[in-house]
Amino acid sequence: MTLRIRPVRTWWERETFLTFPWRIYRNDPLWVPPLLSERRARIDPQRGLFFRDGYAEFFIAWQGRQAVGTIACAEDRTRTQALGRAECMIGFFECIQDYAVAEALFNHATEWARARHMVSLYGPYHLDREDGRGILIEGRDRPPVSYCGHNPLYYREFFERYGFQKYGEDGLAYLIEVNLDTPPVRRLLALAERVSQRKNILIRSGNLEDMEGEIDRILELQNRALAHFPDFTPYTRTAIEAMIRPALKVVDPDLVLFAEVNGQTVGWFPGIPDMNEVLIHLNGLRYPWDYLRLLQYAHFRPKTLTIKSVAVLPEYWDTGVGVLLFAEMARRAATKGYRWVDLSLTGEENLDTYLLAHRIGARVYKRYRIYRKAL
Repeated sequence: MTLRIRPVRTWWERETFLTFPWRIYRNDPLWVPPLLSERRARIDPQRGLFFRDGYAEFFIAWQGRQAVGTIACAEDRTRTQALGRAECMIGFFECIQDYAVAEALFNHATEWARARHMVSLYGPYHLDREDGRGILIEGRDRPPVSYCGHNPLYYREFFERYGFQKYGEDGLAYLIEVNLDTPPVRRLLALAERVSQRKNILIRSGNLEDMEGEIDRILELQNRALAHFPDFTPYTRTAIEAMIRPALKVVDPDLVLFAEVNGQTVGWFPGIPDMNEVLIHLNGLRYPWDYLRLLQYAHFRPKTLTIKSVAVLPEYWDTGVGVLLFAEMARRAATKGYRWVDLSLTGEENLDTYLLAHRIGARVYKRYRIYRKAL
């Protein structure tokens, strides 16, 4: 049967594109269905924040009348400007277990990129560098936390068979038990006490009444703290808003920590409840009756707190700011009744995070990989 790749044009095709993952993961107990309303907004050029700084097209692979795969091709103009070269970001890659389908999708992305004078394909991302980043390489003993992806084992094989290569560092997810009585945590708390006595470092909660100011501070922290990474693309304010604003519905400001020295914000360490513990039961609110499940979980309190960034200004890397942030988060997470803290994703060569995480008994429980293929 002829295999064809067609762009998404109609309402029906958009819904087919967005609901195709239900076919791939229908028997996978670890998959967390995304909220369809959120995904509809994300791929809509009129509503999606990505489209302020880039453009994208969405494609479906068809065999006859049956959808067998999906892919998005996009350009992040902020990245193009920062690197001085245009690259094709791919995302929303889903595919039945048939390499011929994956090859056709990748071939189409290659043609799309070459027509726009792009030099490579890279990804996957779901139009947001913080969401669905990379292919899951290791870690299938528990569902992913918020913003982390999940995929079949064969996706890695398909990417590598096509010629994609590992791009940059693997992203590691650490899991830490919240227990203040373990020897590693007691040592961390004691070290934090010594640091606080010697240094004039203040740890404060996030201020939801000054979100515009907090976003400005986060933008500076993210860009200055991460600028040393190869091919780093500076965050725009839009990108920070895309990361922050969806979490405001569930965030506890006591668990969004900022470090200050003499009134200057020098670091931040945000923790948000892992709402995937709820979403895994809601079927993406795909059908009206799924909202009845939502009522059942209206007062559910997640057991995992997920932390998506630890950013400290370079001039304060060796001052104990990170130690104080980790220690204060441990205290507050324990007080709030969380059982686990997820730290994701951090680069595999990020020794500062590695040392701090292992000092308090963390373990790597998932590994994600970004791929790139030069054209």
